[in-house]
Amino acid sequence: MTSADTHNQSFRAPLPVRQPSANPGPPPDRTVQRPPLDSDQTLEALRKIREQVDQVAGLLVATHDGLVLAKDIETVEADSVAAMSAAATGLAAQFTAQAGIGESRCAMFEGSSGYVCVFPVEGSLLLVVFGQPEITMGLFTLAAKQALTLLRQAVLAPGGAHRAQPAP
Repeated sequence: MTSADTHNQSFRAPLPVRQPSANPGPPPDRTVQRPPLDSDQTLEALRKIREQVDQVAGLLVATHDGLVLAKDIETVEADSVAAMSAAATGLAAQFTAQAGIGESRCAMFEGSSGYVCVFPVEGSLLLVVFGQPEITMGLFTLAAKQALTLLRQAVLAPGGAHRAQPAP
């Protein structure tokens, strides 16, 4: 039998048909829930951190879903950076697990004119720290970790940017 014969051969078996689900209800709620965070207070915390920590060119707080919550940097496309930071932390977690070196603490990248580091903060929050040009990796690592510590204090401290969720 040639391929032409196969093509011209009629099939008598009916094609499968999708059956409706037994429990048709409303579609699931797929809205993205933002963490309980005050964006104005978070932005103010980012500005204070940037003033306190040398060699930091900018900061951005995003969700693990890649949404921008607050930013103190104008030289990057914040939405794209937030999405890539979420992907980077996921890849870092897989990479460190496969390498057998424990839980991922950050994802750091070196470019020709600086560094960028993504840290999980708590819950669903990520901190992206941008280093100024000409900084060394050692100084950037120290500055980025200092920024992370200050943000954790601001977000998790009583009266900080992180608000308690209401009881159900």
